[in-house]
Amino acid sequence: MTNQQNAAAAEGSLKPAERSRMKIARIASHVLQYEMPEELGYSQQFYNKRTAHIVEVETDVGITGWGECFGPGTVALANRTIVEQVIQPMVLGSDPLDRDAIWHKIYNLLRDHGQKGMPLQALSGVDIALWDIAGKVAGLPLHKLIGGAHRHSVPVYGYGMMLRRENPASLAARFADEAAAIKEMGFVAAKMKVGLGPKQDVVLAEAVRRAVGDDFDFMVDANHCYTTADAFHVGRALDELGAYWFEEPVAPEDLAGYAALRAGLKVNIAGGEAEFSRWGWRTLLESGGLDIAQPEVCSLGGISEYLRVLALCHAHFTPVVNHVWGSAIAVATNLQLLAAMPPLPGGLYPREPMLEFDTTENGFRDDLLTEPLDIQGQVARNEGRAAIPDGLGLGVEPDRDFLQHFAV
Repeated sequence: MTNQQNAAAAEGSLKPAERSRMKIARIASHVLQYEMPEELGYSQQFYNKRTAHIVEVETDVGITGWGECFGPGTVALANRTIVEQVIQPMVLGSDPLDRDAIWHKIYNLLRDHGQKGMPLQALSGVDIALWDIAGKVAGLPLHKLIGGAHRHSVPVYGYGMMLRRENPASLAARFADEAAAIKEMGFVAAKMKVGLGPKQDVVLAEAVRRAVGDDFDFMVDANHCYTTADAFHVGRALDELGAYWFEEPVAPEDLAGYAALRAGLKVNIAGGEAEFSRWGWRTLLESGGLDIAQPEVCSLGGISEYLRVLALCHAHFTPVVNHVWGSAIAVATNLQLLAAMPPLPGGLYPREPMLEFDTTENGFRDDLLTEPLDIQGQVARNEGRAAIPDGLGLGVEPDRDFLQHFAV
């Protein structure tokens, strides 16, 4: 294609004949990785490398869509194989605008091999890229394509307070300092990790509450490390501390444990980042164990499936605060989705959905794009809020030199 044709495609001004002939020409995975400046951890493991898995879908008319697959380290390498060697052959030559037909073709062909997990993570990245293409073809940002913006900026909460290999007293002091810093940076709430054991985790939560004061929301993320009994021990302390939510207190498979905790505690029970597809979410919601749903769009099946899950959550009157982890592609995708999310239940002063933001060092979020989102700068300038990108599709473009530099 000529440069003029490429420019026209990027502006969403394809002629009808070009649009009708458009085909998927290539799907590529960009797995990125670098050594982190310091080791971080959560209740399941410590890690010293940061990984991102960016998916690129090329068309034969010069329009490229970008997506992201959830999954760190070697999981990203496995997902790359699924994207390029399993999914790509299924859809080459397909019309990228037929994203729902493509989604169901891939899911149905992979149903015998993975209704959850890595096949769905791989499909997620491809699906997000197809939505990006659709926005570029239509000449619209993603939130307009979905149905319009309920808000043009969203409040942002900061999480940090990751585990490190240090003694509990030192860890509690550091958690207090980090929580105070997150509040000082302008974020509307703070989220901490736990995982040392019930008694020591309560000490960490008490340190964070003292640091942020009584009038500031804080949340606790256990990454499913507790038995139900231990989760009750921590949860009762969080009730007294006035925590806003208790995230993934028990294993995601333990639906009875979730339901018992929700019935027995005052703190909101949050979870769902490890659930996949509308079918998994139907079972999770019907079990009655969630006060707050946390779907992960880069994992559960992409934007197409996220919208179905969102409808299920709202049908169960369960508020949604998206789980966000990854690069700037994931952040931009979630900003678009949060803009298009209807308020639940509505009213003059509803509690708005928040953007989750990792306050630890993340070059794949801060330096990946040709025009950075600068979430932390926006939070500081705009009373804890970040604007929705108004460019076409996701509204962002990765820097190809950056992709090449950090490629695995």
